[in-house]
Amino acid sequence: MKKAIITGITGQDGAYLARLLFDQGYEILGLVRNNANPGNKNKLKWMFNGYIPERIKFEYSDMMDATSMHRAVDNFGPDEVYNLAAQSHVGVSFKSPGSTAHINALGVLNILEACRNAGKMPKFYQASTSEMFGKVQEVPQCESTYFYPRSPYGVAKLFGYWLTVNYRESYGLFGCNGILFNHESPVRGEEFVTRKITKGVARIANGKQDCIELGNLDARRDWGHARDYVEAMYLMLQQPKAKDYVISSGIQTSVRKFCEMAFEAADLPIIWRGSGIDEVGYCPRLEEIVVRINPEYYRPAEVDMLLGDASAAQVDLDWQPRTTLNQLVEEMVAHDLRQEWDATTC
Repeated sequence: MKKAIITGITGQDGAYLARLLFDQGYEILGLVRNNANPGNKNKLKWMFNGYIPERIKFEYSDMMDATSMHRAVDNFGPDEVYNLAAQSHVGVSFKSPGSTAHINALGVLNILEACRNAGKMPKFYQASTSEMFGKVQEVPQCESTYFYPRSPYGVAKLFGYWLTVNYRESYGLFGCNGILFNHESPVRGEEFVTRKITKGVARIANGKQDCIELGNLDARRDWGHARDYVEAMYLMLQQPKAKDYVISSGIQTSVRKFCEMAFEAADLPIIWRGSGIDEVGYCPRLEEIVVRINPEYYRPAEVDMLLGDASAAQVDLDWQPRTTLNQLVEEMVAHDLRQEWDATTC
C-alpha cells in the first residue's frame, strides 16, 4: 500500500486530494496545526459523507517547526508528499506579509529538507500558483512565461517554486510544481470571492442578506474545479520524470460574469446600473440592489487578468478539466442554497 503525506489536508484541495488518494488505495497522513478542533475537519467529513476513514490519520505539525516536519516524514515513510499548506488569501498577504512569507516560503524549505534527509526520498508536490505570473508578460501563461508577482502571497509562493526546482536539480529529489490557476468548489473558503458570491446569493435568496460587496468586477480569472485540479497533482507524481506544469481551464471569465452566473443559477438574474465604484447589480425579480462595490476590496497592486495554457499537462499527463465553469457555479450555488435552507429549517 502506497503512503502519502498531505500538508493542508483540512483545506479545499487537501480534502479533494485525500478523497482521490483514498480511492487509489493509499494510506494517508494529514499534517494539521490543531488536531483538537473537530471543526477543522469539516471539509474532509463532507468529502467522505460525514466520516473520516481509518486509513486517514492525523499528526500535529506546523510548517514553521522543522523538527515536526522531519519527525512526520521519518516516522511515516511516505512514498509521496503533497505540500498544500499555505496562507492562501492574496488580500490577507498584504495585511500580514511577514506570516505569509514564513508559511509560504520558509515552510516549503522545512518540508523539502525533511524529504531530502529521509531514508528514502519521497516524491514531492509543491502547490504553486498562477499569482506568480501577476503582471502578466504574455497571454496565455505557460511553463516558460516570466513571473512577475504582484502580492506578498505571489512573491512567497515564487520562493517555494524555485526552491523545489533547486532541490530537484541539486539533490535529485523528484519534485514537481503545479502552477494551478484559480480552482473552486462547494468547500472553497468563504473568504474567497467565488464562495463569497455563491454564499451571498444563497443568503439573499433565503432573505438572510441584502447585498454582496465586491471589489474589482473586471478582474479576469481562469477558473476550474478543485476536483479536476487535484487529479493533475496526483498525475504529476506518477510520471517517470519530475516536471512543472500549468494547470488551467484555458477560459477566462470576469468576476462580473461569475457574479451574473451565480445569480442566474439561483433564478435571480441581475442587471448592472451605474459605473465605477457607484456601479450596482440590480435584481428585477427582488426589486433590490444585490451587489455593490466596496473600494476596500481592491488590492494595492491588482492582477487584472490570468489565462493559462495547460497544453503540456494535456499531452504529458493526459489531463484536461472535466467540469465547465457553468457546472461549477451551479454546483456551488446549489450547495450553498441547501446549506442555507437546512440552517433555516433546523
